Amino acid sequence: MDPDPVVDRSAVGEGTVVPERGSRLAQAFRLLRALLRHHKRLFFTAVTGAAVFAACTVASAALVSKITDDIIGPRFNEGSVRARTVVSILGVLILLGVIRAAGVVVRRTWAGRTAWRVTETISADVVDALVAQPVPWHRRQSTGDLITRAGVDAEAATAILGPMPFATSVILMIVLAGVWLVVTDVVLGLAAVCVFPLLIMLNLRYQKKVDAFYMTAQDELGQLSSAVHESFDGVAVVKSFGAEARETERLSAIAARLREARMSAVRLRSLFESLLDGIPTAVNVLLLVGGAYRVRSGAMTIGDLASFLYMFVLLVFPLRLIGYALSELPHSQAGWDRIRALLDQPIEPDPAATQRRVAGHGVTLRDVHFSHDGERDVLAGVDADIPGGRTVAVVGATGSGKTTLLHLVAGLIAPSAGEVAVPAEGVALVFQEAFLLAGSARENITLGAPVGDEEVAAALEVAEASFVLALPDGLNTVVGERGVGLSGGQRQRLALARALVRRPAVLLLDDTTSALDPATEAKVLRNLRAALADTTVVAVASRPSTIALADDVLFLSGGRVVAHGRHHELMATVPSYRTLIEAFEHDREAMEQRVGGGE
Repeated sequence: MDPDPVVDRSAVGEGTVVPERGSRLAQAFRLLRALLRHHKRLFFTAVTGAAVFAACTVASAALVSKITDDIIGPRFNEGSVRARTVVSILGVLILLGVIRAAGVVVRRTWAGRTAWRVTETISADVVDALVAQPVPWHRRQSTGDLITRAGVDAEAATAILGPMPFATSVILMIVLAGVWLVVTDVVLGLAAVCVFPLLIMLNLRYQKKVDAFYMTAQDELGQLSSAVHESFDGVAVVKSFGAEARETERLSAIAARLREARMSAVRLRSLFESLLDGIPTAVNVLLLVGGAYRVRSGAMTIGDLASFLYMFVLLVFPLRLIGYALSELPHSQAGWDRIRALLDQPIEPDPAATQRRVAGHGVTLRDVHFSHDGERDVLAGVDADIPGGRTVAVVGATGSGKTTLLHLVAGLIAPSAGEVAVPAEGVALVFQEAFLLAGSARENITLGAPVGDEEVAAALEVAEASFVLALPDGLNTVVGERGVGLSGGQRQRLALARALVRRPAVLLLDDTTSALDPATEAKVLRNLRAALADTTVVAVASRPSTIALADDVLFLSGGRVVAHGRHHELMATVPSYRTLIEAFEHDREAMEQRVGGGE
């Protein structure tokens, strides 16, 4: 990316400040240079077609004088005209029309290709930037805002590319036509040419005023997309707490600000277009009156006047296209600034790079500290040695740092201090909330990995998820967005199979079997031990029956490892551990009583 020092470098989720810029032409040049860095040839092909169109348009307008003076005039005055004259003039006119049409086809085709290819490139750059950022960065962002930058903002940034080739042809037409008008009649020519700078200044003035409205509208659109995505994503929470009115009011407020910004731009554009229509019409009337006097004095012929007026009228509509291109500039600049604010974010270090890779299947943590806010440690000096091939239950009260510990081992976050050593062969984490894509069961399990159906079936068997094979379309059954077609326990087992099919050296389970009944959970754990004898399993657990099945227990309290040993040993020697397990057992019995009582 070309560096652009005027872009706001604030965090992506905090919006984009309207940048300070120099002249509008310099702004447009910088924007085009940035957008076209990989597709200059396509754009300049479109510009070439536009230039051919411009030259033929001026030539055909100049030919009106020949038609009037050499064909129409003699036919009325003398009663006849030579056929050769008619054929030659009309032949040139038709030839110019064909060449002009070819220029239009080239301009439109290659302008469209340029816009499509640039949008594709920008979207790919945004996606690459999002993929390159680690998990901690994504947790600080708004999903809806990121989606807006990859889609809506990318399209907005390239909106200027469509009309820009025609705008360049209009500039060429103005230059060629201005010279021709002055050569035809100096007095009227200078009067007509003086109108063009006035119209261009009107365009620039309009563009300057509408800039702020488009910037505001683009930012509000990003906020609205983010808020809508968040609201729809949490629709169950919104409805269960009766917050529909609150969400409607919140979205309405953002939509109202967006509407006001766009309406302000529309009102300004209406005034601009009225002036753009009125000024040339008034000037055209004055040119007609002045031209009549010039014809009567013999300073110009009727053909010259007809060609002159035709040329002037012919340029008025293209000048509107310059206004259209300039009106797209702030819109495109707003989209581009938001994209650059994302692309210019430095790629944060991958937390997994801080881990030490070792041989074997064991996991070691040495004086590991971690803090979310830099002040309070969630983990405060954790020391643990987990031998390879063991099943270890991580136990602790809520907020003791169990999930954080697994995320550190998985390499999703980096420790604030200390060292984490994991096997070089790889680590797989299965989250408590199993996230499934809207595709098929096969796609959710493989996630593009080159594994066959036999390997998938084996992973499903270990995860007690063979129910997938009995679905209507088997592995090709579409599970719906977030796995809506499956129960909570089915989603957890499918997510477990997704990790098992990769045969990791370390398997991390973050209360992964919480939605399973105790019998199914016990089967899953036994299957893991039988099928993955060399794999180290570290599981956050709260069921006493699950904890008892583990080889060892890692007991966390206050962000520290209080004890590490067999379950029955900790029950006998660590009072706080025994109290916690008894509380777990009491909660389970109370839950069973409520369920049994029909609550």
